[in-house]
Amino acid sequence: MDVVVLIGRILFAALFAVSAYAHFGQTEAMTNYARSKGVPAAKLAVLLGGVLLTLGALSILLGLWPDLGALLLVVFLVPTALLMHPFWKETDASAKQMEQVQFTKDTALAGASLMLFALFAQVGDDLGLVIVGPLFNL
Repeated sequence: MDVVVLIGRILFAALFAVSAYAHFGQTEAMTNYARSKGVPAAKLAVLLGGVLLTLGALSILLGLWPDLGALLLVVFLVPTALLMHPFWKETDASAKQMEQVQFTKDTALAGASLMLFALFAQVGDDLGLVIVGPLFNL
C-alpha cells in the first residue's frame, strides 16, 4: 500500500511542481495576468505563490512533513480561486464558464489537499516511504 500512496503523492505533486516552475519561469507574464485581475502587489503574489507551490509539492513528493505541504497548497489554492477566478464578476458567458471551471478546479484541489493533510496527520509515523513523517498528529 505504501507504493500506491507514493505513486499518488508523485502524481499529485507533479501538477503543483509544473505550476511552480511557471511562476518562476514566466514571472512577468503571470504578474501581468494577476495585475489584470486586480491582485495587489501582483509580482510579490506570483513569487510567493511559486514558493508555496514549490514547498508544498516537494514536501508531499519527498515526504518531508507532507501534512504541512498539503496545508501550504491550501494556503495557495483558496486565495487563488477567489482572486484569480471570480466567475461571478464575468458578464461574458464564455469567460464566466472558463473562470468557473478554474475556480472549481482550485477549490476541488484545496479540498483534496485538506483531505491529504488529515490523512497524513491521522496516519502519523505509519505513513510509509517518507523522509520525515507528519508534523501534526490528529
